[in-house]
Amino acid sequence: MTKVITYGTFDLFHEGHYKLLERAKALGDYLIVGVTTEHFDEMRGKFNVIDPIMKRIENVKNTGLADMIIVEDHEGQKIEDIQKYGVDIFTLGSDWVGTFDYLKTFCKVVYLERTPNISSTLLRGSSFKVTKVGLVGTGRIAERFLAEARYASGLVVISAYNPDERSVELFRKDCAEYEITIEKENYEAFLHGVDAVYIASTHETHYDYAKAALNAGKHVLCEKPLAFTRKESEELYKLAASKNAVLMEAIKAAYCPGFQQLLNVVQSGKIGEIKDVEACFSRIARVHSRERTDARYGGAFLEYGGNALMPIIKILGKDYISVSFDSIDNELGTDDYTKIQIRYKDAMATAKVGMAIKSEGQLVVAGTKGYVIAQSPWWLTQKFDVRYEDEKLIEHYEPKFIGDGLRYEINEFLSKIRGVGEQSYKLTAGESIAITGIVEEFVKKRGII
Repeated sequence: MTKVITYGTFDLFHEGHYKLLERAKALGDYLIVGVTTEHFDEMRGKFNVIDPIMKRIENVKNTGLADMIIVEDHEGQKIEDIQKYGVDIFTLGSDWVGTFDYLKTFCKVVYLERTPNISSTLLRGSSFKVTKVGLVGTGRIAERFLAEARYASGLVVISAYNPDERSVELFRKDCAEYEITIEKENYEAFLHGVDAVYIASTHETHYDYAKAALNAGKHVLCEKPLAFTRKESEELYKLAASKNAVLMEAIKAAYCPGFQQLLNVVQSGKIGEIKDVEACFSRIARVHSRERTDARYGGAFLEYGGNALMPIIKILGKDYISVSFDSIDNELGTDDYTKIQIRYKDAMATAKVGMAIKSEGQLVVAGTKGYVIAQSPWWLTQKFDVRYEDEKLIEHYEPKFIGDGLRYEINEFLSKIRGVGEQSYKLTAGESIAITGIVEEFVKKRGII
């Protein structure tokens, strides 16, 4: 007898789950299915699980494909189960290719093709359906989105849109295991097949793509900058409200639990009145990358400005008095490094962004009683300290952080779509619009618009 084992959350049970179990069953004579607990899913960084575990087990049972159903609740259990039950084959979907190769020491490992274009849940009794997402743009960030989307329960990426043939071919090669359809010509046809879009195209296209998607009644998660002018940003948020659609700007640090904890500490009064915020975000981009060579729409500020401005607007507010910019440009006229000075009535702030100049990526919030420092890279917010005049008095925080931050953003987006998540306090429409207002001042100063 050949024994096969597979694992999953099996939340909002749908056609893809059924097909995976069917293919797993065909690999042998006896199929063991491990259903993960909510607690273990959270430990692994998978959120938004809707169905309770007993319902998920019942759904697997009702397929008639599982000979045995077990519960997975801790790290390392896969090896334990393989040995305990004498398993011959371990299998999971192809989007996990390579992840479980370490199990080859114990049994054969098979990655199964996933079911493309999942249309709906099989179970009509559920009040939720699988949210079908399309990617607009096929660059590096889109590839990372695909990998992190696996941790969002009830969301599946089914397609991508990009008229750039070269980018599409690279995407096909690098993301072949995901087997998603790609549209290169008709954006409206692409929108027709999805519930929501993640816009990760070049900066100058964000507004137009987001507007068309919202007009089609689709939910939108859009990379920064959302738009180049405050008026355009306001228009998009009003349009989203009129269409009962979700619009979210993808500044991932805003949605990470560590940054939210940092905000809570700052707003508690622990360090007194806030008088200064300093945020730095810099990376050394590839010399021939679009970000460094696009003299009009590339550069450090348009690429990373939203990241560094977000904590300033979150902490000091939307009503700044003035903003000024100072940049170091390369020979193409693209800013390699930009410093932004922002003045408030009773406070000030500095944001620094670089793409060819590297600086310490920390966040410092200065108050009248002490200060908070989030060590580099602060945007992942894995640790921060509260420090006081007494240098011996240090409060250290190490909030939980899993992945590269995108999964928190994705799950916040999905929660809003379902209407059961938190309201938009993590990054409000007003705060997003205020950030766009600073973007507008920059692009006008540079003569981009």
